[in-house]
Amino acid sequence: MLKFSRKLFVLAALFVLSLALAACGSGDEGAESKEIELVYVEWDSEIASTNVIAEVLRQQGYDVKVTPLDNAIMWQSVAKGEADAMVAAWLPGTHGDLYEEYKDDLDDLGKNLEGAKIGLVVPSYMDIDSIGDLKGSEYADAMNKKITGIEEGSGVVKSSQEAVEVYGLDGWEVQTSSSGAMAKALGEAIEDEAPIVVTGWTPHWKFAKYDLKYLEDPEGVFGGEEYIATMARKGLEEDMPNAYKILDQFNWTAADMESVMLEIQNGTSPEEAAKAWVENNQDKVQEWLEGVE
Repeated sequence: MLKFSRKLFVLAALFVLSLALAACGSGDEGAESKEIELVYVEWDSEIASTNVIAEVLRQQGYDVKVTPLDNAIMWQSVAKGEADAMVAAWLPGTHGDLYEEYKDDLDDLGKNLEGAKIGLVVPSYMDIDSIGDLKGSEYADAMNKKITGIEEGSGVVKSSQEAVEVYGLDGWEVQTSSSGAMAKALGEAIEDEAPIVVTGWTPHWKFAKYDLKYLEDPEGVFGGEEYIATMARKGLEEDMPNAYKILDQFNWTAADMESVMLEIQNGTSPEEAAKAWVENNQDKVQEWLEGVE
């Protein structure tokens, strides 16, 4: 009788344990992953936007990794599912060729910022107004007929190289470097009130810090107004529905972005600048979180 009771006890214990394991298993099945990787191109604008949306996701319990990449590799990594998403797609011009190449392998979540622009930028003290004015200008020799660019292969650099051809700027060249090096060269030139032409885009903190102007582009080489869009890998909506929803609803203004960029430029870390913006703009953040479970 004692053996029989012990046997019943063991069987009952095993039964309860199996029920518990089954319950755990059914709870985990379909549970949303909490690890997400965002990629971005290392432009001041995209450093700002990526860190802000990363902070919002972290506050929702996600383990977020942010990875800076070259333009083409950024698009490729999301299209191949090696990264989860990016909020750094400049369209229709800057990244237009990359969009055409990879659009069938991506989820296009639409615009997250409108009113973007690219072109050639000069300090307002320079007495020229159009790209064509560079040809034979008094500034040509002083600048060694050099346009200070950013990364090789970026859309604004490609358009600038095309502008040299279209406007017949014989002997001029676009000198590629990085967005940081371009900004440093611009600041040094302005400090000396020297002439300089840089590849520029809006939003960017330099327009809040310096008195600058775009050179007019009557030939339309740089295109019209641009926007910045969010792209996600195929399958992200099924794997992380809440993260997908937040990314899909992410939307802010050029003024929002520039305020974060300027904080970073003034010495605040991207992470701390993003945290401060999120804390001070909870009304906007709550719109991105609408419907999140």
